[in-house]
Amino acid sequence: MNEIDKLEALRRSLLTAELDEGETQALADRMGVRTLCDGEVLVAEGDLCQTLFLQAAGAIQFYRERAGNEEILYQMHVGECVGTRSFIDGSAYVFGLRSVGDSTVLTLESAALEAMEEGHPRLLYKVMRAFVLITHATLARLRLEDEDLRNYLLKSGGRY
Repeated sequence: MNEIDKLEALRRSLLTAELDEGETQALADRMGVRTLCDGEVLVAEGDLCQTLFLQAAGAIQFYRERAGNEEILYQMHVGECVGTRSFIDGSAYVFGLRSVGDSTVLTLESAALEAMEEGHPRLLYKVMRAFVLITHATLARLRLEDEDLRNYLLKSGGRY
């Protein structure tokens, strides 16, 4: 993936919602690219990893194993990010991430962002604000899914 592709992938993400072109380019310069084949695991459940992942192409599924059964929790869309909490505090993943078909993710290491503090102090602030936006977007989606499920199960006020 070339620099123009990185920039385009970043522009489709909430991660750069408040960044100008120069800041977006500076962030792109610090990001890596990882290409995955069908079924390849990006992060296993329980892994410790301080990397933020941005879906650039293809599909990544969140999955977990429970009582010998695999459960698919979610499939990311292009432009979505995962790993904000682990990026900040190094906590273990409570689910795994696996490619469905061939896919590409942009990666950002915590140390790479911290190294930008000297030359781009406002960039760090804006990226952390973006983490809040990303988290709020995820919570809003989960609330809607919860409401749909409740309506379906209770058949009250639902359209099912």
